[in-house]
Amino acid sequence: MTAFDVADAPALVAAVADPDIRRWLPLPRPYPVELAEHWATVGIESTRVSGTGLVRCIRVDGALAGCIDVKRVDWRARTAELGYWLAPGFRGQGLATAAVRTLSSWLLGVHSFERVELRVATGNAASARVASRAGFVHEGVARNAGFTDDGRVDLAVWSRVPGDRSD
Repeated sequence: MTAFDVADAPALVAAVADPDIRRWLPLPRPYPVELAEHWATVGIESTRVSGTGLVRCIRVDGALAGCIDVKRVDWRARTAELGYWLAPGFRGQGLATAAVRTLSSWLLGVHSFERVELRVATGNAASARVASRAGFVHEGVARNAGFTDDGRVDLAVWSRVPGDRSD
């Protein structure tokens, strides 16, 4: 996982135009390259500097393969949520599972977080598999808790806490 760069903007625009990503994530529409450039530089850096989150690029051989981010950070309670997506050509290779496992282990171990959460739309079987394989425990469903381009969705809540397995 590395930082995003302004040069990633065209690949970012192409990735988030994917119907499977759009199905599960409420991203701006349209998503022009100028917005991607701003997000990849100013937006991500602002999030990091403020302490409210961290956004990392998942790369394969230098190419943008996906994104993983830490959000809803509560430093006092030591809790956070992760979000992630992969571009179509990079799915099914274990990349998301490895990124989720690595970033959650870093939060729990290095930064002494007490809880890392994933919220996955109940119909998103691929993300549920990632959560399970990364050592997260399914806790239940938060009804009507999320939204996508198609409207409101229920979100399955997954968590990882200190002492949970990570394999």
